[in-house]
Amino acid sequence: MAKAVYTAREAADQLGISLDTLRRWDREGRIRTKRDSANRRVVTAKELARLRGGDDAHLSARNRFHGTVREVKVDGLLAQVEIIVTAPARVVAIVTRDAVEELGLTPGAAATAIVKSTSVMVET
Repeated sequence: MAKAVYTAREAADQLGISLDTLRRWDREGRIRTKRDSANRRVVTAKELARLRGGDDAHLSARNRFHGTVREVKVDGLLAQVEIIVTAPARVVAIVTRDAVEELGLTPGAAATAIVKSTSVMVET
């Protein structure tokens, strides 16, 4: 049975991010947390679903490759992100520098390549 509320550590694990990143996202307002009776951060299952994209009803893309960022090359306004995916393949995406910074893409970070037609989008 799924939990309704997760500790900060459990939420970070569910999102594939570090606890420090979850705390930073909380300070920046990127994630909605609550406090338990001991004043510890907790995250609702609904908020985790929102951050993971829920049921993906808002995207028509169906090809998702979960993996790990291998390399990020930034040149001017664009950045090339190489993701080693769990299938025996790799996906390379050209995204904006802003997207790399906003998503916190660094080598070793968990990421998902979403493939639609000739475009590759990246989510974390």
